[in-house]
Amino acid sequence: MAGNSNLSLAKNAKKDEFYTQYGDIEAEMNAYVEFNPDVFRDKVILLPCDDPEWSNFTKYFANNFDRFGLKKLISTSYAKGVGNLQLTLFEMESPFYDKELHDTHGKLFTLTRDKDHSGNIDTDDIIFSGYLKGDGDFRSDEVSKLRDEADIIITNPPFSLFREFLSWIIEGNKKFIIVANQNAITYKEVFPLLKNNQMWLGQGFKSNVGYFSAPTYEDYATAGQHKDGFIRVSGVMWFTNIDLGKRHIDFEMDTLEHNLKYNKKLRKKFEGEYGKIEYPCYDNYDAIEVPFTECIPSDYKGVMGVPITFMDKYNPEQFEIVGMCENEDLYQMKTKKYTTQECKERYYELFGKEGTYDLNASGVIQGKKVYQRILIRLKKG
Repeated sequence: MAGNSNLSLAKNAKKDEFYTQYGDIEAEMNAYVEFNPDVFRDKVILLPCDDPEWSNFTKYFANNFDRFGLKKLISTSYAKGVGNLQLTLFEMESPFYDKELHDTHGKLFTLTRDKDHSGNIDTDDIIFSGYLKGDGDFRSDEVSKLRDEADIIITNPPFSLFREFLSWIIEGNKKFIIVANQNAITYKEVFPLLKNNQMWLGQGFKSNVGYFSAPTYEDYATAGQHKDGFIRVSGVMWFTNIDLGKRHIDFEMDTLEHNLKYNKKLRKKFEGEYGKIEYPCYDNYDAIEVPFTECIPSDYKGVMGVPITFMDKYNPEQFEIVGMCENEDLYQMKTKKYTTQECKERYYELFGKEGTYDLNASGVIQGKKVYQRILIRLKKG
């Protein structure tokens, strides 16, 4: 899809400036506050990719400083980012302003008090606290020191550096709410955190589709999906380790028999691809294939392979994640491992030419790979 193409371009070109809409940030944060009204109270929040001139994260938390009872807001910018090319009033009106440093150094902004004595704390009270010694890269010692000062880290991090950014947060043992592509679920650095309930999905974008301001990209969305001034990106999610109500809602399911009898989409797929209407077992895992999350049966006690989008419905009180269909067999779930010769022979059988068909990369049914699957088991139906 067009949105995924934009993310691929970002990854390849190392251009990661997708600016999140204010309304999307507000909708996400409200989910945490509704579950726990004091979730941000007396907390220091770090926004490590967020110049106030461009970042709605900074604007949102500045405008809600009093409402949330924040202790301190820290925002930093990256010198090589598009947002940093434009001077801000916060910077220009500060005695720290230096044209040469502006072009080469990251910037630091803080908010702690009602600077203008207006009676409330908001964006007008943001202080440009000076230039960083380096370019503002989150991996630098000085930004890491700000991380250590903070209680919660919130941002839309660089897409191409998501693995490093998450590791940087985990290294600091911090709470976080961050944006990423849904494919991050399958990363070997990420999935164990999801499996062990050290991280989960947040409230989310509607239909996992976000509209972002992206100065360096052209929008390829269809006319019906286009929004002026934004690019459409599909498959985006919020990742967090802060609790919210969504995590504790049971996912409604029907029985195995009911799904096979009445779900037309399921019946069409099974009959068309496997020749009979029943949940097929994998050739290389002791588990059944469930191609659609809504078709998880409520009465099956064994292991099931489900789409990665299942994580959006995951309730740890209802399901247990036992592994993932993947190449290295990290979770010791494979019942069969294919040889190099078998992979080459299967490729020739399918396509009539030489090549290799990586049968070990995922679940296999009747000699064909399925999409990436998470392996789960019911705790309660």
